[in-house]
Amino acid sequence: MAKEIKFSLLYRDMWQSSGKYVPRVDQLKQIAPVIIETGCFARVETNGGAFEQVNLLFGENPNKAVREWTAPFNKAGIQTHMLERALNALRMNPVPADVRRLMFKVKKAQGTNIARSFCGLNDPRNLRPSIEYAKAAGMIAQAAMSITYGQVFTVDYYVTLADRLVEFGADEICLKDMAGIGRPAFLGKIVKTIKERHPQTVIQYHGHSGPGFSVASMLEVARAGADYIDVAMEPLSWGTSHPDIITIRAMLKDAGFQVADLNMGAYMEARRLTQTFIDDFLGYFIDPSNKQMSSLLVGCGLPGGMMGSMMSDLRGMHSAINAALRQNNKKEVSLNDLVVQLFQEVEYVWPKLGCPPLVTPFSQYVKNVALMNILFMAQGKPRFSTIDKDSWNMILGKMGKLPGELAPEIIELAKQNNLEFYTGDPQAPYPDALEAYRKEMKENNWEAGKDDEELFELAMHDRQYRDYKSGIAKERFEKELEQVREKAGAPVVVMRPVVEVPKFDAGKIREVYPAAQPVQSPAKGQVLWQYDVTDTSTAPVIGTAFKKGQPLCFVQTYYGMEPVIALADGKIVQIETNQGDKVEKNQVIAFLA
Repeated sequence: MAKEIKFSLLYRDMWQSSGKYVPRVDQLKQIAPVIIETGCFARVETNGGAFEQVNLLFGENPNKAVREWTAPFNKAGIQTHMLERALNALRMNPVPADVRRLMFKVKKAQGTNIARSFCGLNDPRNLRPSIEYAKAAGMIAQAAMSITYGQVFTVDYYVTLADRLVEFGADEICLKDMAGIGRPAFLGKIVKTIKERHPQTVIQYHGHSGPGFSVASMLEVARAGADYIDVAMEPLSWGTSHPDIITIRAMLKDAGFQVADLNMGAYMEARRLTQTFIDDFLGYFIDPSNKQMSSLLVGCGLPGGMMGSMMSDLRGMHSAINAALRQNNKKEVSLNDLVVQLFQEVEYVWPKLGCPPLVTPFSQYVKNVALMNILFMAQGKPRFSTIDKDSWNMILGKMGKLPGELAPEIIELAKQNNLEFYTGDPQAPYPDALEAYRKEMKENNWEAGKDDEELFELAMHDRQYRDYKSGIAKERFEKELEQVREKAGAPVVVMRPVVEVPKFDAGKIREVYPAAQPVQSPAKGQVLWQYDVTDTSTAPVIGTAFKKGQPLCFVQTYYGMEPVIALADGKIVQIETNQGDKVEKNQVIAFLA
């Protein structure tokens, strides 16, 4: 019998890999039933990481969002999984142990089934508590290995790490290929060896599409024994996000694997809804360059999930760098030049900083050091003139053991700054803190919330939670949105919007075009205009000529595609349906004359 490959939809990560903000809870509730209707997803990534923090940033309660977002999937029997960063849990810096422990209890109570835990340094000491806390809370403990490429990161390195994680009690192993730079054959060898050693352990593969390896990687890991593959959906697939379910499903089916059927009508509706969220306000915060794949990412290894913030940082620093270049009689750089320069500087800096896997938060630390180096050099100063506190904590071992060796100049720089290296348990310097936060809640007359979820939120994101409670967060976001809208000067068009078509009755059309003939749908289904059946924003052009017998467009039915045939020669004079519209049999789609 053919091996079954199951799919997980990364609806959370799709947004995080594309821009700054995520859908509101009302939008998430709107699309959940449609995702379920596609019929092909066994799992959906619903929460965790930056996702919940962003809820606070625009004044929305993340606890309400997680509960209402996971509920329909739980009811439908689709597993939900979250992403957490081990020692850093849901934020960018270390979290006290009692707060980490509470997180898993809260998330389980809110409807999250699987805890995907990763340590950006692959330090088993950071992952062990996450595995134990998740299992104690009744969650499936999925331990993720941060995949990267370099001399330190061999097949044996990852298989040995997987052995430790299974020993700690991990139910599943995830290969988290956050930058998509894991070479396909390399990833296949890792999966094959883990499956040989731990045949009952479920393996899930997560790979971003940025540098272009991901499709081949997904085929390799499937052949090697992987059980689940993470995918995305248009209009937020590919680019720095993830490959699209349509492509990966078709590839694996052709390769002989058993895969679930895909309801194309539901897929197109989910695609349409996602586009409406983009058009509503989220598109203002999506950088168009994140829709592009780039081989430059092969060298620097930066992950897709941080591309939105990286481009924002570059724009913010662009003028300062050019000002420094002008002052030093050097040639200014374009933003594109600066992107390439940053990629190259990351590639230079990374091994000197001990080869931390470039995943949150360590990708941000390495990027910050590289970006500051570019500014220093533009000012005529040496590299590493200043290193921020968080990056120093990484270098000094306060967040875990670096996989590689530090460069001698970095060690010397630490000595010059009278900084000490730390080799103890990374959790030890961060004492329990829940009681202090509980006291703050009582003093403010704030409710701890169901299952202590509000207490958890304050303890996890204290500054953002205070801003949320005071209303400052919502006020700040609305001001930011107003500014970007004013700057745009028109409704956002980051992804091409659906073209709405005015409807006219046949009588009015024939007043202008006496010979106009209706083109009718041959079946009930969903309209797909042939010009670009992968793009919901594409509509046919008035005046396009068709020959008798030529397909005008297609209707996606439950049994397949039905062509809509032109019954006579003519040009389109009126369009009655948009891409993705649902139509009944014999419904008028367009008029030819």
